[in-house]
Amino acid sequence: MSITLGRCGSAVRSNLVAISQTNSAWATLLEIGTPERGSRRLHDRLARALRTAIRDGRLAEGAAVPPSRALAEELGCSRWVVTEAYGQLIAEGYLAARRGSATRVAWSPDPDTAPPRPRARPVPAPPPIRYDLAPGLPDLRAFPRRRWADAVRSVTGSAVHYDLGLPDPAGHPGLRTTVAQYLRRSRGADAHAAAVSVCAGVTDGLVRTCRALRAEGIADLAVEHPGWGRLRDAATSVGLRLHPVPVDRDGLRVDALARTPARAVVVGAAHQFPTGTVLSPARRARLVRWAREVDGYVIEDDYDAEFRYDHHPVAVMQGMDPSRVFLLGSVSKTLSPALGLGWLVAPAALTPALAAANPVAAAPPVLDQLALATFIDRGWYDAHLRAARRRFRVRRDLLVRTLATELPDARVAG
Repeated sequence: MSITLGRCGSAVRSNLVAISQTNSAWATLLEIGTPERGSRRLHDRLARALRTAIRDGRLAEGAAVPPSRALAEELGCSRWVVTEAYGQLIAEGYLAARRGSATRVAWSPDPDTAPPRPRARPVPAPPPIRYDLAPGLPDLRAFPRRRWADAVRSVTGSAVHYDLGLPDPAGHPGLRTTVAQYLRRSRGADAHAAAVSVCAGVTDGLVRTCRALRAEGIADLAVEHPGWGRLRDAATSVGLRLHPVPVDRDGLRVDALARTPARAVVVGAAHQFPTGTVLSPARRARLVRWAREVDGYVIEDDYDAEFRYDHHPVAVMQGMDPSRVFLLGSVSKTLSPALGLGWLVAPAALTPALAAANPVAAAPPVLDQLALATFIDRGWYDAHLRAARRRFRVRRDLLVRTLATELPDARVAG
């Protein structure tokens, strides 16, 4: 709060803020607060406010107080008010004035009687990790820094002025077009730019989808068991009731799903977490048929689909029936989760509902979106994926061989 003394105007705070950038004493005055009004004279109220600031340590010993003329001008009062307040504090020993020098604080609080001040506590550093076996993370040391920096530099220089305004909640048209093209050629999706929304990752995309489903009257959602806890939390955060469905070696059990009241299900068809199973072709067909029968939807989490070593990557389910399947994806497992960039492909009939159910949804920063579009369009994303697959294949094979030697009875799955 700013000091308000008699005739102080509304511009005082903004003026003090500007001056506080060059004088720490001005910054302290912003924290003093508004002295009580009443019968006290103006200079007494100013003296009291300054005295309190000195006693509790906000104005430290040796700090220069503002010149009387400048402070009076900022407070909108006569200079006499400030000189009287300063004179009173000099007489009490709180301030000291020397000819040709600034008036300074001459008193420091007694540490035994001064009110306790919070101590700054450093943020503890995380313990060092020798071998990071956390799942779902790429090799962050291999992040393509140079090419990503080139993409950022390119779009920063070439972005037109309206790209720098308020972003479209559905994402920049350039990235939506690029993502649609990428999904069509690499994942077999039936995707078009109008159906693509840019989001801050899979979790954000799921929250948006669940809101749209609730708006359509769907209150029950089936999830894989075991599954990813964050996806469950995201669904319950918007009020959906969850129904766990078991997973076997062929993926989600559609027969068990059919016994639930759910009309929507989240499934990791390409690589189920944490079992690593791939939803079999027969189960995929049955799942799409189930969605049609119950007038429901499949939410396909395309988790980790880019990295398969024992067979060719399978196409997304969304291409089987784009009117019944949502598709969620991101670059958190391929580039870095720090980028916070993902996408959501929605059935065309639900695109308006998706926008209406998420009126305050915020797309990631536009320059980051444009950088990813450039990174993909120039072929750098595909090149990065090829290098990552080779690197991870070597590590995976080494791990499998080591497990076979050290744990001969163990079975590697997924």
